[in-house]
Amino acid sequence: MVIAYTYLAVAIVAEVIATTALRAADGFTQLWPSLISVVGYVVAFYFLSLTLRSMPVGIAYAIWSGVGIVLISLAGWVIYKQLLDLPALIGMGLIMAGVIVINLFSKTAVH
Repeated sequence: MVIAYTYLAVAIVAEVIATTALRAADGFTQLWPSLISVVGYVVAFYFLSLTLRSMPVGIAYAIWSGVGIVLISLAGWVIYKQLLDLPALIGMGLIMAGVIVINLFSKTAVH
């Protein structure tokens, strides 16, 4: 159980790094950010595939996308100075609430 969440955490972090670098890759015209993006996505999908060995795909994807949305938004704010308005923040709060409900109360989630 713990290993599935560890794999999923690695996948999420790798995807956030890849997406953050993708912004800097400027349409794959910048070498290093482009390489970071490609490697990051390969790592992300590899660890997501390991997660899916023991976690239902719907649950894994809900966590992946929910946590990823929040983390990439934070990365955009910190690194690229991209601001979020109140509706965006409220929406992300609702997404995180959904992830928490899945993890705490769903019988289909890995516990």
